[in-house]
Amino acid sequence: MSTASTRPPEGRYGRPSGERADRGLRIAASVLGAALLALIGYFAYHYVAQNEISAEVIAFQASDDAVRVHLEVRKDAGASGYCTLRSQSADGAEVGRADFRFSGPATRIDKVVTLRTTARGTTAQLLGCHAG
Repeated sequence: MSTASTRPPEGRYGRPSGERADRGLRIAASVLGAALLALIGYFAYHYVAQNEISAEVIAFQASDDAVRVHLEVRKDAGASGYCTLRSQSADGAEVGRADFRFSGPATRIDKVVTLRTTARGTTAQLLGCHAG
């Protein structure tokens, strides 16, 4: 003897409601995923294309009242801007902070700058560079 099937005949009553809900969720997830991808792309472009000045601290040498910092700056030709440096003491207190301006046609600047401090600094940190 055979058992009776509990499934309705194919195509007779339309799609089950679960399939319609799954399709709507897939569409919503696709739209949200595309929007997230566009947002990430926008921020990546803004960071890379709009950042005209970047720099790094190559080395530093501390004394009792100053820190000499060897700074390498890369920028667009003709761009001008500044980089902010700071120094901290051994206990973490900030003992010096200054902005150093860069301009001119060169795209790479290798410069030693002097950051005056109120006490002996143990670090030289680049906080960031900005065009303008």
